[in-house]
Amino acid sequence: MCNSYNHRYWFLAHGNRDISPKKLQKLVYYAYAWVLTLLNEDRDHLDNKLFDDHFEAWVHGPVILRLYAEYADYGFGSIDEKPDVPVFTEDVENVLEQVWDIYGKYSANELESMTHQEDPWINARKGLSPLQKGKNTISDKDIFDYYIKQAG
Repeated sequence: MCNSYNHRYWFLAHGNRDISPKKLQKLVYYAYAWVLTLLNEDRDHLDNKLFDDHFEAWVHGPVILRLYAEYADYGFGSIDEKPDVPVFTEDVENVLEQVWDIYGKYSANELESMTHQEDPWINARKGLSPLQKGKNTISDKDIFDYYIKQAG
């Protein structure tokens, strides 16, 4: 679908100045998860993705390393970018709007807590202690399997 991280600009443009790098990571994760789930037929044909990179199961939840590096200087503070809203297909735009409506109201810590209770992150963290650094990849099939149950 998209090979860049323009979807991050969508959230930053819609945000109300309280989007930290951690909150942005989680919003992008949920957007990725729901695009993967809603725009594919089954777990064996996951061709429709928001982007090609994979999430890693870090201590504080799902993270894309390149996105982390881009906003790391903000630490726990709010990102002060207010970019123009990028244009997506109607299907992707619909998913982004739903993600914003459902998850945008939560704080970064609340979103982190939510991901910590969900199978994709839990499965990728197997064998790691709660505070142990890890870069295990969160499986697209685990994401699809978990969220398709939530959609049903």
